[in-house]
Amino acid sequence: MSTLSELLAEHTQLAGDVVEHLQRVVAEWQLLADMSFADFLLWVPVETDFLCVAQARPTTAPTAHGEDMVARRVPVAETPQLRRAVVEGRICRDEDPRWHLEVPVRTETIPVRHGGAVVAVLSRDTNLAMPRVPSPLEIAYLGSASDLCQMVADGTFPPKATVAGADTSPRAGDGLVRLDAHGLVAYASPNALSAYHRMGHASDLVGLPLDRATRALVLDPFDAAEVAGRIESALAGRHSLRMEIRARGAVMLLRALPLRPRGDAAGALVLVRDITDLRRRDMALLSKDATIREIHHRVKNNLQTVAALLRLQARRTAIPEARRALAESVRRVDSIALVHETLSASVAERVDLDELVDKVLPAIGDGATAESRAKVRRDGSFGELPAELATPLVLVLTELVHNALAHAFEPGRAGEVVVTARRTASTLDVGVLDDGLGLPPGFDVETADGLGLQIVRTLLDSELDSALQVRARAGGGTEALIRLSLRGR
Repeated sequence: MSTLSELLAEHTQLAGDVVEHLQRVVAEWQLLADMSFADFLLWVPVETDFLCVAQARPTTAPTAHGEDMVARRVPVAETPQLRRAVVEGRICRDEDPRWHLEVPVRTETIPVRHGGAVVAVLSRDTNLAMPRVPSPLEIAYLGSASDLCQMVADGTFPPKATVAGADTSPRAGDGLVRLDAHGLVAYASPNALSAYHRMGHASDLVGLPLDRATRALVLDPFDAAEVAGRIESALAGRHSLRMEIRARGAVMLLRALPLRPRGDAAGALVLVRDITDLRRRDMALLSKDATIREIHHRVKNNLQTVAALLRLQARRTAIPEARRALAESVRRVDSIALVHETLSASVAERVDLDELVDKVLPAIGDGATAESRAKVRRDGSFGELPAELATPLVLVLTELVHNALAHAFEPGRAGEVVVTARRTASTLDVGVLDDGLGLPPGFDVETADGLGLQIVRTLLDSELDSALQVRARAGGGTEALIRLSLRGR
C-alpha cells in the first residue's frame, strides 16, 4: 500500500512544509479517532477530484469503513461537503446520516489549515449502527476531540514542536485527564486514576489542581518542577513534548496538550501512560545502541588516521602534482569521516544534511588554492536524509564546490559559490552555482576527464540514481544541477 509521502509525491505539487504538516496531522490523529469514536480520512484536492491519502480507524468503536479507502478518488461534484470545508474554511457537519455499505454514517469535514491556507480536509465518519450511552468518559472524550479538531481547522494543532515522539506518546486509552481553564481536574479516566495510584496518589483526582498533585508525587525535584511547569504551560496555551517521570518505582509517560479552540482558553488535556515494564525491556537494548554508535565513532577515527597519514605523505613528497593529489584524497576522506561523526551521535541512521554541509563547506573553502578569494555559502535546506544517500551526496558536493573554487575564478578575483537545495515531497534539487569565468569552449560534462567529475558521475550513477547537468548561468558563471528522487526513501 502506498504511504502518505508517496501519494503526495505522485499526485500533488505540495511544498515540503505542507507535506511535513500533513505528516504531523497523521502522526497525531489516532488520538482524535479514539476520542471521537470515529474513522478519520485525510483528503487532498487533486484536479477535479479529492484523493484519500491516509486513513485511521478508532480503537474505541466500530469502524465506519471496513474497506481500505487510501488512494480512493472521488469527484468534487459528488463530495460537496469536502468542497465546503475548503471554500468556507470551517468545520461542516451533516445533519442527516448517509448509508455506506449498509452502515449509517455521520460525516463531519474539518479543514486542515497551514500557513493561513486550507491545504487538505479531514473527514470524521462515525458509525451510528451501535448506539452509545453518554457516559462521563464519552462526554470527556468527545468534548476534547471537538476542541482539538477546531484547533486543526484554526491551524494551531498539531504544532511543529510536537512531531518528535508523537507515535510513542500516550493515547486516550492509556489514561486521560481533562483540566478546566483553572487547572482543576474536571475528569480522569479509570486508567489515568490507576496510573496515579501506582505513583502513590491514593484518592480521586477530580477537583484537584493537577500540577500540584503531580509535583508532590515525583521524587526528583527538578523533574517535579518541570512536569508541573509543563502542565501550567499547557493551560497557558503553549505546546510541549511528552515527558517521562518516575515516582515510587513506577515510570510514567506524560503529555499535556493545550485546548484553545478559536483561540479561547478551554483548559488542557493530559495524557498519561504507565511504561514501567517497557522501560525494563529498553534497558536491554542500551548496550546494542552504544555498540552501533561506537562502531561509527571508530570508523570516523580510522578515517581521520588515514587522512593524517596522507597529509604526512604529502609533506614528504617533492612532486607538486603528487602533493595536490594527496591533498584531494585527504579532503575526500575527511568528508566521509564527517558523516560517520554525525552518525556516531545517533543510531537513527539519518543525517541532518544542513548541519553536515555547513561543516564541510568551510573546510573546502579553507583548503582551496591560496589565490582564490571566493566565498562559499548554502542557500535552502536539504533536510534529513538516510545515511546511504548522505555519504555519496556529500562527496559529490565536495567535488563540485572544489572544482568551482579551483577553475571558475582568476587568481586574486573575489567571487561566490552557492550550494542550493530545494526539497519537495518527491525530489531534492541541488545546485552548485558560481559567478566566475563560465564554461570553456567545447566543454562536455560526459566526456570531461577530470578526476573530480569522474568521481561525481560515478557516484551519481551508482549510488544516487541521478545525473549531472552543467550549463552556463544566466548573468555569468556556471551552474551544476542534480535532481534526486526521494520516493521510497
